[in-house]
Amino acid sequence: MITPVASGHHRHGIGRLAFVAGLASIALAGAVPAAAQSPAAGGTVTLGSYQSDDTPKAALQAGVDYCEEQTGLTVNINTVNHNDFQNAITSYLQATPDDVFTWFAGYRLKYFADQGLIAPIDDVWAKVGSDYSDGFAKAVTGNDGKIYMIPWGNYPWVVMYRKSLFESKGYTVPTTWDEFTALADKMQTDGLIPMAFADKDGWPAMGTFDILNMRINGYQFHLDLMAGKEKWTDPKVTAVFEAWQKLLPYYSDGALGATWQEGAQQLMSDPQKAGMYFLGTFATQQATDPAIASDIDFFPFPTMGTPFDAELGIDAPIDGFALSQKAANPEGGKALLACLATGAAQNKILAVDPSNVGAANDVDTSGYTAVQKKEAELIGASHAIAQFLDRDTVPAFAGPNGMQGLLQTFLSDPNQDLAAYQQSIQDAWDTLSVQ
Repeated sequence: MITPVASGHHRHGIGRLAFVAGLASIALAGAVPAAAQSPAAGGTVTLGSYQSDDTPKAALQAGVDYCEEQTGLTVNINTVNHNDFQNAITSYLQATPDDVFTWFAGYRLKYFADQGLIAPIDDVWAKVGSDYSDGFAKAVTGNDGKIYMIPWGNYPWVVMYRKSLFESKGYTVPTTWDEFTALADKMQTDGLIPMAFADKDGWPAMGTFDILNMRINGYQFHLDLMAGKEKWTDPKVTAVFEAWQKLLPYYSDGALGATWQEGAQQLMSDPQKAGMYFLGTFATQQATDPAIASDIDFFPFPTMGTPFDAELGIDAPIDGFALSQKAANPEGGKALLACLATGAAQNKILAVDPSNVGAANDVDTSGYTAVQKKEAELIGASHAIAQFLDRDTVPAFAGPNGMQGLLQTFLSDPNQDLAAYQQSIQDAWDTLSVQ
């Protein structure tokens, strides 16, 4: 069961303040003053990045190195802790942002485009857009019909497991909720943590809410709930939390004090401690031992016997690069974006971090791992792809003072009065959605 952490939902306040306070130093340390930059494509471009873990950080560097060679640009990457970057993005974009920055498709992209904080890049898309599917194009189009981001890759949220364990124990991959919980019971009997779970940073739990809501209530209800068109007090939402209550006995102890990386290690340790882990496939970055990396497989979250099973809904967030409205070198930024849009650049990134699949049509998939090929097939087979709770709703509502903390409140006390709890979420929406 989950062990509560004192004041868990306030944990990000210090990180956010530190990031905001550090904006000026980032600008001074990494950015070239506007007066020193050429207005033409070239010179120095700054790139603000949330790719702070070792593997994705190295992967981004590989892509940038390639683009420096191709364009003649000098690219300075300013890396900030992923959570701090997300939580302080508004202050960042309003202050002195980098020319280009890592960001996400979905509501969160459209929101900042509507705020005039992201610059449209239709001229770049005119050159590279033919190399992307309509689905990617829609995901990076703002409410005004303009393009605001270059997608480079995406990944599904799935249940990961170790093939060797399943073979040695005679476990069968479950496809239904009943099979899933029966397998979890068997793993518990066998002395394993059935499901690794870690939510110190607040956002991992969002993925579980998303998938349960899509499985039980369908993709459209989920998006409408994220947009405030449905109420958090709806009995349909109650059904989600009631289903989640049934999973909690299978979770890791002390989950609210553990990072997702620590959760991943419970699956990837030798001997392994956990039988399954529901997270984005980026978790495979933690498998630094090639033998363990090749032992990892996954299956989609099981269906739950509802009319929405056929949707095969998933979270498959799209990551990409956007141009700051306040970019000091916008033409250089656009040249970098045009390069990062190519399959060749994305292949450089994927070669270092194979936990994603590329977005461009001309990405060379011949070198994909078995997991990457399976990711691409799963995403292609889904009829309902969400971006993730913190990308599909209002940023303030998704943050530490919104759903991050509110979900931790549920996980700390899952047997609380759900009606009162759901009302607290609705109250938060009513307050935070207008910020």
